Amino acid sequence: METGLAGKGVLITGAGGGIGGALGREFAGEGAKVALHYRSSRDRAEKLASEVGGVAVRADLTIEDETNVLVADAVRMLDRLDVLVANAGAWPSADEPVWEMSLERWRQTLAANLDTVFLSCRAFLRHVTRTRTGNIVIIASTAGLFGEAGHADYAAAKGALASGFLKSLKNEITRIAPRGRVNVVAPGWTATDMARGALADEHLVERITRTMPLRKVGAAEDVARVVVALASDTISGHVTGEVVTVAGGMEGRVLHDR
Repeated sequence: METGLAGKGVLITGAGGGIGGALGREFAGEGAKVALHYRSSRDRAEKLASEVGGVAVRADLTIEDETNVLVADAVRMLDRLDVLVANAGAWPSADEPVWEMSLERWRQTLAANLDTVFLSCRAFLRHVTRTRTGNIVIIASTAGLFGEAGHADYAAAKGALASGFLKSLKNEITRIAPRGRVNVVAPGWTATDMARGALADEHLVERITRTMPLRKVGAAEDVARVVVALASDTISGHVTGEVVTVAGGMEGRVLHDR
């Protein structure tokens, strides 16, 4: 199916990671011009940019000025900017219940997963005030829908994105872009570098897939293809304010005895 994304400018944050890399390839495959953001994964982002004909741009998205410059650079390098995919985030690997969690970790996790999306969306929407057109797809997590013991900080941040932030933004964007849309994709466990260590535990994989009718861990491409569909006005032009889970049908309950 034709997506209508050919020639459009797409900024993907966190493009040095597994899902970010898959996003870059999928959008480029649709003919889009892609700006690939990274903070520390310079080699991976530049290699991907070379592979897909995009540009790699660095910024610390917890810093206002750097985020504003990122969007300005993306507009300049691509000659236009139509879509923001707010993918950057971080999952702290240590299992820490709330009563053991430090305030420092709590604040760092919220900054990495909530502040970064706020600042990215704000900078993009300021650009939209001039173009009067634009779409946003935010990457959240099933942790924000079902919770995740030992990672309440991450779940809280992703839950905020998939609820109050999304529902507010999908109404606000139409004030400046009459056909503007905002949606969220919530991946479940996905085989990326961020989760590779945890997923090496076969017992963990067995336990988490017991909540899925499709008993398998997702691939980054599974997520990326859904994001592309939501970013496309041709495919999803009447879809906004929605949370699409990409998690093999995951529920907050056990579906299989073993």
